[in-house]
Amino acid sequence: MTQWQDAPGPPFRAGRLGWLRVALRGPAMAMVTYGALMILLLVRLIEWPLFGSERPVTPWITQLVCRVNCAILGLRLHVIGRPMAQKGAVVANHSSWLDIFTLNACTRIYFVAKSEVSGWPGIGWLARATGTVFIRRKGMDAKLQQDMFETRLRQGHRLLFFPEGTSTDAIRVLPFKSSLFQAFFSHGLDRVLFIQPVTVVYHAPPGQDARFYGWWGEMDFAGHLWKMLAAPRHGHVVITFHPEVPVDGFEDRKALAQHCERVIRTSHLLAVE
Repeated sequence: MTQWQDAPGPPFRAGRLGWLRVALRGPAMAMVTYGALMILLLVRLIEWPLFGSERPVTPWITQLVCRVNCAILGLRLHVIGRPMAQKGAVVANHSSWLDIFTLNACTRIYFVAKSEVSGWPGIGWLARATGTVFIRRKGMDAKLQQDMFETRLRQGHRLLFFPEGTSTDAIRVLPFKSSLFQAFFSHGLDRVLFIQPVTVVYHAPPGQDARFYGWWGEMDFAGHLWKMLAAPRHGHVVITFHPEVPVDGFEDRKALAQHCERVIRTSHLLAVE
């Protein structure tokens, strides 16, 4: 993750019942997640011979799991707007690993993640099973990644990626990188694809730091997960699906990236003020 200069804020106090909440929520989320993973893999054995890479059934399992896990945590979801029906991709700001749960709970998508995620214990298996696209941020891999994007998009997969390139403190939006937008301007894809900007805004529990849900700098995953499980109360997250735009309505990838950043940044600023 990107180096940040600001401190992570005041220490989190879970209270006397913190460990009890961890003991209750943690196993419940693990059972739901990995139990559903076994079901998903079994369904995939039938789905693949019949439908190949289209996956008409298994994304519904992923969506249900994410909704249940948000409920176990007590993190309330508020959705504004609707996921687009057209073929294309979704771009969103990135605050935390929790985005995987909150965004998947609202729409059936396939995440684009850095290649390191595929090797994370436990999480890598889940990501691969649910169809995540892994990318390496190296110039020599740009053409290969563009071909991979094109293949998945032509198959009708709605990809979701985070143009900021890293997670944040949940109260700001970083400048968007335009490199991943290039795949939408190749081989005629720009004439058939749409891009939908999505703003994700986390509202901390009462009395907690506004950056409560942010995962940034040198924060480790285990510590942040413990805080989420141990929290006495959770706040809520607002997911706003903005109007989708046709790719061919923009001159190039930079213009498209700037449009998405402007829409998401403006919505985020209004929501956190």
